[in-house]
Amino acid sequence: MIKILANDGIDPDGKTLLEEANYQVDTEKVAQEDLKDVLPNYDVIIVRSATKVRKDLIDACPNLKIIARAGVGTDNIDVAYAQEKGIAVYNTPAASSQSVAELVFAHMFNLARFIHRSNRELVQPDANFKKLKEAYSEGIQLRGKNLGIIGFGRIGQEVARIGLGMGMNILATDPMVDEVDIDINLYKSDEIRLSVSLETTDFETVLTKSHFLTFHVPSVGRALLGKEEIARMRDGAFIINTARGGLADENALLEALNSGKIAGAALDVFNNEPTPMPALLQHPNVSVSPHIGASTIEAQTNIALELADKILAHFGDDK
Repeated sequence: MIKILANDGIDPDGKTLLEEANYQVDTEKVAQEDLKDVLPNYDVIIVRSATKVRKDLIDACPNLKIIARAGVGTDNIDVAYAQEKGIAVYNTPAASSQSVAELVFAHMFNLARFIHRSNRELVQPDANFKKLKEAYSEGIQLRGKNLGIIGFGRIGQEVARIGLGMGMNILATDPMVDEVDIDINLYKSDEIRLSVSLETTDFETVLTKSHFLTFHVPSVGRALLGKEEIARMRDGAFIINTARGGLADENALLEALNSGKIAGAALDVFNNEPTPMPALLQHPNVSVSPHIGASTIEAQTNIALELADKILAHFGDDK
């Protein structure tokens, strides 16, 4: 029997699909430090971002045949080493694109219309409704604004698709992508379809001209947006990071928020998860969420089913 440890959980639909093929799927969380003792008994481990599968753990698990990442990035897995050892590594690059892109716009609306601040302040017992109305009546519209997208893969393109629908001007950069066709299909309509061809541009153009700048790249081991890059941005621009903590230098970002150089930031990911920098969390011009980009019911179902299909196909049990 194939034994699977879904150490960061798995949606019930995916679990059911695997169990119907007579696979054993265990979902009880094993602490990182205990995995060396437990994982050698399993053929497959399914992780999200919390569990790390590094060289030392791989060496301790000679029976391991698959490392499956329920998500896009594989920063928490030593992929090359696993493949050297003959272990397959699977992820789900398409399943959560829509969910992440929608979260980007949720945060953008928060920042553009001060929703995050209203939600904090209007509920206070001493809140002055009229003063808050006056203070937060200077929001901006998204239509007509430049939306800069760093990383133009599946998620970046989904962000562009929504941005086009909002009437935004898309500025995208990606060294691996020159041009893409963005299809815009109305829900439940086979008759009305639009296709927009978008060419990418250079990083500097995106950096300096964007009103809203959003990241959709894997971790690169350094900050793509530091003090020097922020200095070249538009005054009053907004930064959104739902990709990886550390892509924006948090100290430089905090300084820019305090000076007003950056009007606001939206952060779903942080350097020190699960204990992000308090000054960022509490800053009035920061909209935050606890790393939930792919965490919708639909995305988690899609992710689990996609992983289940890949695991079944790997062992020759796909029907």
